[in-house]
Amino acid sequence: MDLNTPAQELAPTRRRVPALTGIRTIAALAVCLTHAAFWTGHYTDDYLGRLLSRFEVGVAIFFVLSGYLLFAPWVKSFQRAKSGASTYPALGRYAWHRARRILPAYWLTVGAVYVVFLFRDDPSDFGQGWSGLLRNLTFTQVYGLGHLHTGLTQMWSMAAEVAYYVALPLVAWLLVHVVCRDRWRPDLLLVGLGALLLVSPLWTVVVHGSEGIDLTARLWPPAFAGWFVGGMILAVLVRLLTSWPAWPSVSVALVAFLASGAAWAGEPTIVPSDAGAAIIKHTLYLVVALGLIGPLAVGEGKLGAGEFGAGELGAGMGGWSAFCGSRPMVWFGEISYEFFLVHVMVLELVMDLLGYSVFTGSTIAAFAVTTAISIPVAWILHRITRPLWR
Repeated sequence: MDLNTPAQELAPTRRRVPALTGIRTIAALAVCLTHAAFWTGHYTDDYLGRLLSRFEVGVAIFFVLSGYLLFAPWVKSFQRAKSGASTYPALGRYAWHRARRILPAYWLTVGAVYVVFLFRDDPSDFGQGWSGLLRNLTFTQVYGLGHLHTGLTQMWSMAAEVAYYVALPLVAWLLVHVVCRDRWRPDLLLVGLGALLLVSPLWTVVVHGSEGIDLTARLWPPAFAGWFVGGMILAVLVRLLTSWPAWPSVSVALVAFLASGAAWAGEPTIVPSDAGAAIIKHTLYLVVALGLIGPLAVGEGKLGAGEFGAGELGAGMGGWSAFCGSRPMVWFGEISYEFFLVHVMVLELVMDLLGYSVFTGSTIAAFAVTTAISIPVAWILHRITRPLWR
């Protein structure tokens, strides 16, 4: 997911692209909606039920955006290497920046949820005790059954996100120094990234076909690496393309999303039980994410590529970019990480507030009330932690 990298952090010399922050609003609300549908019992195995579950595509949008934003500085430096002016991103600064951006808000949320359940009955035995707290604080809750604590079940995606943060510098170094031999070869770079796209489907086939492998392996980072790599590919394409027409792209994304509700993409769950269905669903999610983000990164009209690339100077020119870059979208996008962190715990409380038992009630009502309460909570969390990373 990138849940936490503002677009302006790509490099100090580039212009901010507000629309790349605003697109987070769509991703965050989509994730909240799919959780509301699950909690109210509407993950039925028919087209509507499957489609409601597919709003989890918000996670794929976050992951693609993360791959794009974090790999873009490497591509920029790599492109400049041909003139001998390249300085690759400093590993220490990268690691420190990632840590101080994600950890304070994350740790506060995890701690708050555990405190809430000191006074509230927990229907689940998962993630209990000090060992459960330690796993949730260290992003290791997905490795083995029984560690996803109530109110924090969405954090499986954070475990994958952090794994990508750790792997990115090594992967980028291998692509730059081994595959491309320190030359600006976007063709070889794309071939290398294309090979990395195979990690997720191969992993899916292996973990679905081996009885001895832990079931939680279906949620481990390699299962979703293709979305992150898709964002990395987009970071290269920004250097090569001068336009990415928005409405055809957004239309393809919409068609892919609607297609994901068909039976061939599996039952309404994060990872379908059939390997083929899981691969189809994850591929359709990648198409959705790239279709929505591509025009914002590259630019909707024909733009001058210039020194910093088309996406850096021209994104935001067009109807889709204007919508995603509007003030309400950008404002919500700025707190989308914190919204993601708190909304599941808020949803747990909202179900009681509305008098719904588990798997009953109105999805729209649960979604609307959860969103209304989560926004101010997320804003407060954002304001508390912002001095630590700004």
